[in-house]
Amino acid sequence: MKAAEDQVVDEDTSFQDDEETFFQDIDLLQKHGINVADIKKMKLVGICTVKGIQMTTKKALCNIKGLSEAKVEKIKEAAGKMLNVGFQTAFEYSAKRKQVFHITTGSQEFDKLLGGGVESMAITEAFGEFRTGKTQLSHTFCVTAQLPGEDGYPGGKVIFIDTENTFRPDRLKDIADRFNVDHGAVLDNVLYARAYTSEHQMELLDFVAAKFHEEGGVFKLLIIDSIMALFRVDFSGRGELAERQQKLAQMLSRLQKISEEYNVAVFITNQMTADPGAGMTFQADPKKPIGGHILAHASTTRISLRKGRAEMRIAKIFDSPEMPENEATFAICAGGVSDAKE
Repeated sequence: MKAAEDQVVDEDTSFQDDEETFFQDIDLLQKHGINVADIKKMKLVGICTVKGIQMTTKKALCNIKGLSEAKVEKIKEAAGKMLNVGFQTAFEYSAKRKQVFHITTGSQEFDKLLGGGVESMAITEAFGEFRTGKTQLSHTFCVTAQLPGEDGYPGGKVIFIDTENTFRPDRLKDIADRFNVDHGAVLDNVLYARAYTSEHQMELLDFVAAKFHEEGGVFKLLIIDSIMALFRVDFSGRGELAERQQKLAQMLSRLQKISEEYNVAVFITNQMTADPGAGMTFQADPKKPIGGHILAHASTTRISLRKGRAEMRIAKIFDSPEMPENEATFAICAGGVSDAKE
C-alpha cells in the first residue's frame, strides 16, 4: 500500500520548477519601491501575484482600504515593468500553452471527447438535470487529479467548494479503492469548504487564491458543485436578475483569472431550468442550463449530461473553442465515472 500512497501527489521536481517560474510573487514589487504594508493589504484581498495586479482594475485597487490613487498608479506602473503587457506572437503563446495539463475523468471515452480530460487555465462546466452524474464526476475528479497522468502530469491537490451539501468523503474512499490508492492520503489532499450564501462563495475564492499562492504548483484543480445553486436562492424574481447576473459575472471573471494565474483546472457544475413557455413553440427540449448568457460566455468548455439506460450517462460537447460537437457514453459505478460496458 505504501507504493500506492507514494503514487498520490508525486512531487515531480522538474514540473515543480516550471510552476515556480509560472507566476511572480507580489513581494517582488518591493524592489520597485512599493512598501511592505501596501503589499500586505493586497494579499488580504487575494492579490498575491504580479499578474494578479494586472488582472485587477485601478478602481478595484482604490477600493482596498489604505490604497490611494497615487499608490495604485505606482503599483500598476511597477507591475507593468515586470510583465510583458503587450502582444506576443502565436508561436510564443503556443509555447506557453505547453504548460496546460489535462485531468482524466476516469472514462477513456469521455477523455477522448474532451481532448484528454479537463484542461487547466480554463473553466469546464457540466450541466444536466438531477442524477445525470454531475456530483459523481466531481467526486471522481477529486481522486483522478491526485494521480500522475500523461505528459508528465505529476498529480496534485484539490479544492472542493460545496453549495448543495452533496460532498461525501466515503464516496472518495470507494473511488480510491478502484485506483488502489490510500484512503488517508486521498482525503488529506482534498480541501473542502461548504458555502452557504453567494457572498460566502465569493469570499471563499479569496481564500482559494491565497492557498494556491501559498503552496505554489501543489494544487491542480478547483471544483464548485454547483455554481448557481446559491445565486438561485439569494436573488429571486426578475427585479433582482440584473444584480444577480452582475455578481455572477464577477465571480466567473475571478475564477477565470485564478485558473490562468496559477495554472489550475476549474470544474463547475450547473443546474437546469424548465422553460414553461417552450411548449408553445417547436422547441425539442424545453430545458436549458441556468445562468444565462453570462455563464455561457464565461465557461471555456460546456458539457451537457443526460441519463441513458440504467447506470449509463451521455455527455455531449455543448460549446468548446477547440473540440468538435460530439457525444460520449460513460457509466457511473462504485468506483466513480468509468467506461460504459457494452
